[in-house]
Amino acid sequence: MDEHQPLPLFPDDPGEPAFQTVAKIGDIPEGQGRAFTIGKNTVAVFLHEGKYFAIDDFCPHQGASLAEGYIEDCAVACPWHHWRFSIADGTWLDNRRIKIEKYAVRIHGQNIQVQVPEPRSNPS
Repeated sequence: MDEHQPLPLFPDDPGEPAFQTVAKIGDIPEGQGRAFTIGKNTVAVFLHEGKYFAIDDFCPHQGASLAEGYIEDCAVACPWHHWRFSIADGTWLDNRRIKIEKYAVRIHGQNIQVQVPEPRSNPS
């Protein structure tokens, strides 16, 4: 640790997860999605109306890739059975109490980056 950096308040706290580069601007066409593996997660990243969104790639119904679905009105429809999820917050649009994971996205230079927390382990 650099002598000029402040010491962490809680040294055992892992802090915020790092953003991971998944693609470059232009790799994801407008109105489409692409799936990327980040650690143990598969994330669907979409470009809708010039903005990037990231949610869990797997439909909870039967596991289809949501990145392969079609986007309409800021929602993606599962390509197998048409369950629709908000790409903005992961909400299942037929039952808003059910959600899939949503991830932070940022642009860094020409890179599209996604922040995915490490899976929590169960204490034994």
